[in-house]
Amino acid sequence: MGDQNKWTSVSIPHTWNANDVMDEQPGYYRGVGWYKKTIYLPKAWSQKEVYLYFEGVGQVAEVFINGKSVGKHIGSYNAFSFDISPYLNFSVDNTLNELVVRVDNSHNENIPPLAADFTFYGGIYRDVNLIAVNKVHFDCDNYASTGIFIQTPLVNETKAVLNIKGAFVNGSNAKRNILISQQIFDAEGNLYAEQKKVYNANAGQKLEFEQEWNNLKGMHLWSIEDPYLYRVVSTISDAGTKEKLDQISNPLGFRWYQFDANKGFSLNGKPIKLIGASRHQDFKGLGNALSDDMHVQDVLLLKQMGGNFLRIAHYPQDPTILEVCDRLGILTSVETPIVNRITETEEFSKNAKQMHLEMIRQNYNHPSLIMWTYMNEVLLMPRYNKGSEQQEKYFTAVAKLARALEDITHGEDSIRYTMIPNHGAWDLYNKVGLTKIPKLVGWNLYQGWYSGTLEDFGKFLDKHHAELPDKPLLITEYGSDADFRLHSFKPERFDKTVEYTTLFHQAYLKDMLSRPFVAAAMIWNLAEFNSEQRAETTPHINAKGLLTFDRKPKDSYRFYQANLLKTPYLQIGSKEWDKRTGFAISAKNLSSVQPVTVFSNQQKVTISLNGKEIERVATAQGMAKMDIPFVNGVNELTASSNENGVQVLDHVTIQFQLLSQDLKNAKLPFQSMNISLGDKRYFFDAVAGQTWIPEQEYQPGSWGYIGGQIFTMKGSTRTGYGTTKHSIGSDLDPIFQTQRTGIQQFKMDLPNGTYDLSLLFAELLSPTKANELVYNLGNAAPPEEFKERSFNVLINGQEILSGFGNNNYLEPLHAITTKHRILVSNNEGITIDFKALVGEAVLNGIQVRKVY
Repeated sequence: MGDQNKWTSVSIPHTWNANDVMDEQPGYYRGVGWYKKTIYLPKAWSQKEVYLYFEGVGQVAEVFINGKSVGKHIGSYNAFSFDISPYLNFSVDNTLNELVVRVDNSHNENIPPLAADFTFYGGIYRDVNLIAVNKVHFDCDNYASTGIFIQTPLVNETKAVLNIKGAFVNGSNAKRNILISQQIFDAEGNLYAEQKKVYNANAGQKLEFEQEWNNLKGMHLWSIEDPYLYRVVSTISDAGTKEKLDQISNPLGFRWYQFDANKGFSLNGKPIKLIGASRHQDFKGLGNALSDDMHVQDVLLLKQMGGNFLRIAHYPQDPTILEVCDRLGILTSVETPIVNRITETEEFSKNAKQMHLEMIRQNYNHPSLIMWTYMNEVLLMPRYNKGSEQQEKYFTAVAKLARALEDITHGEDSIRYTMIPNHGAWDLYNKVGLTKIPKLVGWNLYQGWYSGTLEDFGKFLDKHHAELPDKPLLITEYGSDADFRLHSFKPERFDKTVEYTTLFHQAYLKDMLSRPFVAAAMIWNLAEFNSEQRAETTPHINAKGLLTFDRKPKDSYRFYQANLLKTPYLQIGSKEWDKRTGFAISAKNLSSVQPVTVFSNQQKVTISLNGKEIERVATAQGMAKMDIPFVNGVNELTASSNENGVQVLDHVTIQFQLLSQDLKNAKLPFQSMNISLGDKRYFFDAVAGQTWIPEQEYQPGSWGYIGGQIFTMKGSTRTGYGTTKHSIGSDLDPIFQTQRTGIQQFKMDLPNGTYDLSLLFAELLSPTKANELVYNLGNAAPPEEFKERSFNVLINGQEILSGFGNNNYLEPLHAITTKHRILVSNNEGITIDFKALVGEAVLNGIQVRKVY
């Protein structure tokens, strides 16, 4: 990246980490990259001041014009601008000027964030603007803000107080009489209020101004249901000639709000439960280099879910986000990117304060924004040994920085609330004082996921209310991983299934809705996002999103739609699982019963299969659950409701492969089967259009394993089977993460014919210690003991793998598939023998397909 002689054409926004964060190699490029562009400027601009405005660069940027350094900016997530006028050439029209930007996303202990469960992309990943202003203009050097700051210190149903502050610059070489006007236009474009004032400005002088309305009346309030926006148009004119010199437009919304430790949140005097999600700014295949339209689409998806709050986490995001929240009626918070830990240096503190100040100045005028936050889970990765004197000093430094950020916020904005989002270490955050410093306390809680039970969540809420009775409570994170390919009819904690995640959200939402003192529920996360260091069933992805990485809805998204939307809603759950497999009830009853959930805000739902009504079911907590008797082949499933004359319906076509436990059942001739060993889940491989079924023990006439046990992570306090490690060489991680160890045989009593048989293996133990992610809260598993293993594999008595083990082909954490063509005759079926030589034999999966 640092070789300036190797230029590649790119479009802005751009990141150089869009692909390497998803490959098989640990880590991704963090270093220097250079951008170069030739800009052509009209000669007339020599009489103006020209600025370069960057919306965001990750993470350190130095800008050069015509070979000279213009300035440097630190931090990935705030905007910055430079006056480049002194460095430009204006000899004739379209004079060539060269812009070069050096960008560096290297780790730096003095630049937050230091470590986090997301990827630190490099590049010029947001828009860049070239701005030319007259010599007399609004202040362009105020931390890349508009230079205008609007505040409504008093709003009620009858009147409002409006204050507008700012500054302008007389960059000309003469004294000027300047007219500053503030015009407020309503949403229809009508002039609502206006003020004008003349200022005498000396050459080169910057003047501050303040204009205030003390008794505005007849305001149309901004609310979630009716996000009515005014526009404040600030104009600089020559007081004599009336020539317009500069003009800026900012949004204005009249609203008031309050957090109460007992009653929760209210907007314009009406109690409202804030329910929404947090959001990261990346997208599948693009990294964080998204277009404005893609940012808009994310907020629309939140609105279409019925959400009314967006936690912009863990850093300020594209300015489009707050603009669309203003328009759609989505309340928001935005936070400084101090995550997990700090560095106890003056430089780190300086950078943190600078970022916080930039964030406030740049986002000040948005009516959707109601709180400034900072220090997400800052005690998650404390430095030094627990209980040491050094660590106590470190905690003192954290609290000192928190108070400094709190003071900056109050000095800049006395109206909005402040908040620190904490992870669930109750005693630690209270001890350090972080529950006392901000106005609000946020908790990121995962009881029933990383550890504990779902019942522990409500207990934590009650503990906060009892022991911090004066602090309003917000749940700033909660969620569980849902791999949309994984399903279970008996879900359990940490199995990554869609069904467990639905149970998780059911329990959490019920607990929060039943407690008025819980002000906000912020789901983690709106969409899946990249976390390069993660493995699990979806490598490099944090799968807690309500939407997939490419923004397809999961059942958890549908659950919230059913519970939050006011308009009639109905959707069949898990409709992505449109190619299913199951076993016939009996030789006579050729159907397979599997549960289906319909998400709806209607009272009752009618389900039909292939045109025949199956059942009419009452909904509970936005869900109607029923058992569907799927038949072999095409299954047309329809769900509908007709209430108050309004009909809503949904339809899905499911191709069902009906299997028989009697593999020689003539009514259901065997075709294929995919079996996941050591597993209790169904896995849908959407690419191949195949469903993998969980293992079973062998019964004569049927199929299954003989001997062995389910692989479990030693000392794991999470799921009772499998591993979270990624096996290189396959996208079928859920299959390669489970296995049966010590297996002796696998038998399939298949009819005579020719079959293709694939055996899937992975060595799930490794001599290299894996890094335990601190974000996976709870007790870490003890180190696993890697042992040599070697075994032979025989199919119908013929040895097909000899001395197969982790000292040859079975390389640790690599996916291995062997494929064999088998001729079955004399009704012998297929018997696979595993003969252990050293250690135990293992098997992860079996695929068998009849050829002839």
